[in-house]
Amino acid sequence: MASLIDWKLAARTAKALAPAPPNIEPADAEAAVAQLRADVDIAAEHVAELTRLQEPPVRALTRVVDRDGWIDVNTDGMASVMDRVSGKLAKGGDPGRLTQAVGARATGIQAGALIAFLSGKVLGQFEFFARPEGQLLLVAPNIVSVERSLRVNPADFRLWVCLHEVTHRVQFTAVPWMREHLISEIDALTDELDADPDVLRARIFDAVKSLRDRKPASDATDEHGGGLLSLLATPEQRAIVDRLTAFMSLVEGHAEYVMNAVSADVIPSQKTIERRFGARRRKGGNPLDRMVRKLLGLDAKTRQYVEGSAFVRGVVDRIGVDDFNAIWTSRETLPTKAEIAAPGDWVTRVHG
Repeated sequence: MASLIDWKLAARTAKALAPAPPNIEPADAEAAVAQLRADVDIAAEHVAELTRLQEPPVRALTRVVDRDGWIDVNTDGMASVMDRVSGKLAKGGDPGRLTQAVGARATGIQAGALIAFLSGKVLGQFEFFARPEGQLLLVAPNIVSVERSLRVNPADFRLWVCLHEVTHRVQFTAVPWMREHLISEIDALTDELDADPDVLRARIFDAVKSLRDRKPASDATDEHGGGLLSLLATPEQRAIVDRLTAFMSLVEGHAEYVMNAVSADVIPSQKTIERRFGARRRKGGNPLDRMVRKLLGLDAKTRQYVEGSAFVRGVVDRIGVDDFNAIWTSRETLPTKAEIAAPGDWVTRVHG
């Protein structure tokens, strides 16, 4: 079965287009890597205390990587996800026609360009598509670049980032059904794909035109806020996208809540970091940067941090951490998209 995307070409393209790393002395780079590795263990203690989730013995790898390393991991992970899509679309017609319509090499170059863009933005990630046991990635050059641009204490900032990523590791290991739940939702989205390449091409054209023509003021009122994916979706797919949006708002908001809940004894400059990083996130960069973010739905991801964190705070303030943790019981106790905006509704539904 031919792949929709030439992932080897995507990886090569991404590495060629990735932004240059910050200038840093070798000794300082080694020190940063060592500190990030140590901070993962320190963060794990605070995450356990703040979340009260019981993480099993850690089998996930901890990797401090450069941008090329992040690209390698994520092209492998994306390939494993997109193979499901390829299988679905290949059933829609002659594989030769599909290959001609989509063009694996062309899409490989396009995917590589987008991955290159992301490789300069991501600070860390808990990845479990390429490796089922999971791997916690910390992108050292991006962390150093951001701590410099914000003019914050490097030691504090590095631990702050590790708190966020370790929280994701705990979520997906202490609550083992969550990984399969996310994969099943992706499968459900794939099952709803239209297998006709001509239909897909027309929808992609209409979606890109819609993004191009949309007025900036409409961003705040975008019902789905998922970038290109949301605009491509059918009504059936949008229901799945809404569930995925709520799920990602929960896990991102929970991590955001934890990283900002530590005491000043742990991260003395936490309030300064939170304020400056939040302002940087809202600012969004130059016009090209904002356009790419819109296409990828990264503006929606920013809202997930804000709305998800507010949801977690709203629930914890009402009923405490232990009762909040009922949220991890099953798929049925996960919040809906509407409940993310109304924490009291989730409390009423789950706790009565």
